[in-house]
Amino acid sequence: MRVALFGGTFDPIHRGHLAIAAAAADAFELDQILFAPTGRQPLKSEAPTASFADRLAMVSLAIAAADNLQPATCNFLVSTLDAPHSDGSPNYTVDLLAALQQQLPGANLFLLLGVDSFLSLPQWRTPNRLLELAEWIVVSRPGISLTPALLDSPQLAPLALTSVQRSRIFLLDTVHEDVSATELRHRLQAGDLCPTLLPPTVAAYIHIHGLYQLNHPPNLF
Repeated sequence: MRVALFGGTFDPIHRGHLAIAAAAADAFELDQILFAPTGRQPLKSEAPTASFADRLAMVSLAIAAADNLQPATCNFLVSTLDAPHSDGSPNYTVDLLAALQQQLPGANLFLLLGVDSFLSLPQWRTPNRLLELAEWIVVSRPGISLTPALLDSPQLAPLALTSVQRSRIFLLDTVHEDVSATELRHRLQAGDLCPTLLPPTVAAYIHIHGLYQLNHPPNLF
């Protein structure tokens, strides 16, 4: 079984996320994609705007409404494996992949992420171990050239990637969704439900629960 982990804050999940998942499923013949909202990002000092419960609910709604995007051979699933820790400590991808490997012995695991996140890999916990636990699907983002030369970029130089590690990194340049989560939240705060960027069920959930509004209670994870 070919399973991809698609982590992130999903604050909120938007059509760009779904387009990435659909393109990866097609290109790499994936059987499952696990959407796993992250409790606390180690490399971000600020907490997500929406609570984990709200982000998880929005991901569930988006997946349920994405039947037209899901390839017939691939299931989109929501996962709580990366839920907030009871002690408030950061969530590390290496721990998540190790747990997933135990849950799915024998599965061929992939990590699905955008190129901007991939370029920060030297700052992640135990990057060499990460490259052992899963193969990587790196998705294009506007403004960043996605060619094999990316693996020789200055940002990745500290890793000194070996030929074996390079063979486990795949570049997917067929997605050209230019959605800024920060800009999206700003528009939602201003009362714009962003119908071209959000699945209708997610937009409705945000409206009903008053998310991303100035008077909304702060998220304490």
